[in-house]
Amino acid sequence: MVMEFKEISNKEQWDSQIGSQKMSQFLQSWEWGEFQQRLGRQIWCLDLDGDFVSVIKMNLPMGKNYLYIPRTGCNFNEAKINLIKELAKQEKSIFIKIEPLGQTLENFGFKKVKPVQPAKTLMLDLSKSEEQLLAEMHQKTRYNIRLAEKKGVSLKICSVEEFPIFYDLLVDTYRRKGKKLYGRDYFHKLYHDHLTKIYCAEYESKILCANMIVFFGDTVTYLHGGSGEKDKNIMSPHLLQWETIKKAKELGYKYYDFWGVEDRYPGVARFKRGFGGFEVDYAGAWDLPLNKFWYAGYKIIKSLR
Repeated sequence: MVMEFKEISNKEQWDSQIGSQKMSQFLQSWEWGEFQQRLGRQIWCLDLDGDFVSVIKMNLPMGKNYLYIPRTGCNFNEAKINLIKELAKQEKSIFIKIEPLGQTLENFGFKKVKPVQPAKTLMLDLSKSEEQLLAEMHQKTRYNIRLAEKKGVSLKICSVEEFPIFYDLLVDTYRRKGKKLYGRDYFHKLYHDHLTKIYCAEYESKILCANMIVFFGDTVTYLHGGSGEKDKNIMSPHLLQWETIKKAKELGYKYYDFWGVEDRYPGVARFKRGFGGFEVDYAGAWDLPLNKFWYAGYKIIKSLR
């Protein structure tokens, strides 16, 4: 019997399946797919013989494209890879990129490449009590949380009108860290998605820092955050994280994901590790070239950026 993939066009059906799939991630959610569509990308929600994956068509210059499957718990085999290759052939894609959660793909002809999403993350187990979570933090992190509390820093959900403040804080933070940042339109479209909220730390009627938080499945994820340099002695980012962690716990989520600990940004990694938790290593990203000529050109251009 030849296996065929089924495209799912019903959100309720997708949610009922992807939510129960082992190690499901928000990057495979229906809402993330809608966000990708707002960015002008085509997306397919596929049932691969009981494994559910969303596939994003990433457009490239000169009318070229590749297919990207972000973080997925799908258990790939040769038959499922062949189904994805059929879709790639239909779309004239030059390669397929997959980021499996715990599976390597070299046996299917893929090459390991630089990951799109963080290769390692830090997570908190929210089944622990608040006292235990605090006890497992670094002493300096606990001190900074209490300092911000004493100074009267408070947590709130940012309004639509306050979105420009969040983005300006992101720009300031990424500039200091020497990191690249998506444009305002990207974050505006993501913010208006049902998947995210922006939490802010406020002090004397001024927003000092703001984080974009994702709620999906059993996990709350700290996706993006920005803070100002001027009032860093207030320690508002520490309290903002702690209050968000408590909110996630209150709402019944099982995990809090800090979304990446990269040693090339030691200050950011040190800040996140100060909250304790456990680290998770992912399998990375894997490319399957389908057109060797255009794939070689893509790699050359990518290396120059």
